[in-house]
Amino acid sequence: MKDFILAIDQGTTSTRSIIFDRAYQSRGVGQMEFTQHFPQSGWVEHEADDLWTSTVETARKAIAAAGVTAQQIAALGITNQRETALVWDRRSGKAIHRAIVWQDRRTSDHCARLRAEGHSDIVAERTGLLIDPYFSATKIAWLLDNVEGAREAAQAGHLAFGTVDSWLIYKLTGGKRHVIDVTNASRTMLCNIGTVAWDDELLSLFDIPRSMMPEILSNIDAFGETDPEIFGASIAIRGVAGDQQAAVIGQACFTPGMMKSTYGTGCFALLNTGADRVASKNRLLTTIAYRLGNDTHYALEGSIFIAGAAVQWLRDGLKMIGKASETAELAAKADPGQRVYLVPAFTGLGAPWWDAEARGAMFGMTRNTGPAEFARAALESVCFQTHDLLGAMRKDWPGPADTLLRVDGGMSANDWTMQRLADILGIAVDRSASAEVTALGAAWLAGHGAGIWPDRAGFAADWHREREFSPTMNSGERSALLKGWDSAVKCTLAFGK
Repeated sequence: MKDFILAIDQGTTSTRSIIFDRAYQSRGVGQMEFTQHFPQSGWVEHEADDLWTSTVETARKAIAAAGVTAQQIAALGITNQRETALVWDRRSGKAIHRAIVWQDRRTSDHCARLRAEGHSDIVAERTGLLIDPYFSATKIAWLLDNVEGAREAAQAGHLAFGTVDSWLIYKLTGGKRHVIDVTNASRTMLCNIGTVAWDDELLSLFDIPRSMMPEILSNIDAFGETDPEIFGASIAIRGVAGDQQAAVIGQACFTPGMMKSTYGTGCFALLNTGADRVASKNRLLTTIAYRLGNDTHYALEGSIFIAGAAVQWLRDGLKMIGKASETAELAAKADPGQRVYLVPAFTGLGAPWWDAEARGAMFGMTRNTGPAEFARAALESVCFQTHDLLGAMRKDWPGPADTLLRVDGGMSANDWTMQRLADILGIAVDRSASAEVTALGAAWLAGHGAGIWPDRAGFAADWHREREFSPTMNSGERSALLKGWDSAVKCTLAFGK
């Protein structure tokens, strides 16, 4: 019997592979970090071969740890860091340059020119995105214009573009498949999310030959089969989704009005808006949450650049703590009479402000302010930023008034922060019983595609919370805290202007 699913979670700093059984339980895990490259200030790159070799090695480790064989694996699912761009030569199968990572800002000037030329509206209308170096399109253009011979090779049809899922599938299938899943496609700034197809006018705007583009597939589809030499037998690749959309699926947020928020280095919050493709008036992104067959669900997405990274700053930059877990106890001891705010704009502010030039600031310090108040301010900054995202989403989408929020990611394990989040938002916060939400989302896509796991309703019925955090703060205290946060953000945005 083929009782197992292999999920590959290819992230920004490491690759993780997990074998799941029919009961959604992890049976074997493999994880491997790889080198980050920073050739210039604001530039971030990965070696394409590191993404590939770490995927194979971790998958083999997971299979071995689970004590299974490839013949027992019903299907393979992939989830990956989004927006990272790779271009390779079809003739050699090798990347023409390191992958340009989603965090990379080298195309800021290109994006500024496009905005100045008045192209923002068409990009937003077709793709749901803002013109920003974050997305793939200007990264592809940079590669074509800066790698010797690349543009000529592309025009001759020799080059292929892909996000990380495309690259891994290409390599796993021995070069037989050049495809991309719909959620990763929706993050390129080149996909019309209404027609779910590459947009010729946008390809022309960014000067990217259509011949480079992969075939767009739904999240559950026939993505190909692995070369049998890699794992000892062929495994069908049946499910693929970008990491944030995979978390939406892993949290079973299938009903419009459900929202998931993943707290890692940064934070990504997605609100399921169902069949409604909502055009944001509050600088949020409109994206495809998932597409199963011809059923497309959209989402409003907001990103916070600094979440867990604020805790890392306390630990590594200020040396106030030895480990991240200390912040909960410190925050609980903070002086309630001091209202200290951290606006963690270390790399700018994300949604709904989108100010890349903003820089971090602390407000309200006194002579008695110490590590406890700093810890509370760092943790609260994540809660306040989430509140601003949820407020913007509610303005954009007149859906159900009662938002159901499910949380995951490393920072969600901090009980003090999750209780504060519920208090600041004024809604219940559910923490998943699964510690592998993103990988589980990719696994469910593959498992359902292979016919061994249930449909959406069945999977949602199997979802379990580990803990619910209910708001206990009174409205007066909440309003006062939010008023102070609003003032701190406005001061931060005004600084240096």
